Amino acid sequence: QVQLVESGGGLVQAGGSLRLSCAASVNIFSINAMGWYRQEPGKQRELVAGITNGGTTNYADSVKGRFTISRDYAKNTVYLQMNSLKPEDTAVYYCHAGVDVTRPRRTYEYEYWGQGTQVTVSS
Repeated sequence: QVQLVESGGGLVQAGGSLRLSCAASVNIFSINAMGWYRQEPGKQRELVAGITNGGTTNYADSVKGRFTISRDYAKNTVYLQMNSLKPEDTAVYYCHAGVDVTRPRRTYEYEYWGQGTQVTVSS
């Protein structure tokens, strides 16, 4: 199993910046894709940013140009740099890992979640 430990959340004023970190218990080279999701109370969890082992990234339209996802293979860590934060960015942010294991007849898909870290942006 993959253990994901998040850090970096906190309280920040609108327009400020935060950097979230997600440390994995395995070499992230073995993880096909990693990403950040966020969820507000009573709302569905949504994808914020994702990155594949091959380096392909994708972002929610609401964060494009403000957030950047990156990897550090030496530290087995994925980061989410958040700039120009807005009050609507307030949520619990979760790190996610997706692992695809190829076998002769099929590919098995596994997913893992971090515990979440609170990000609060004041107006």
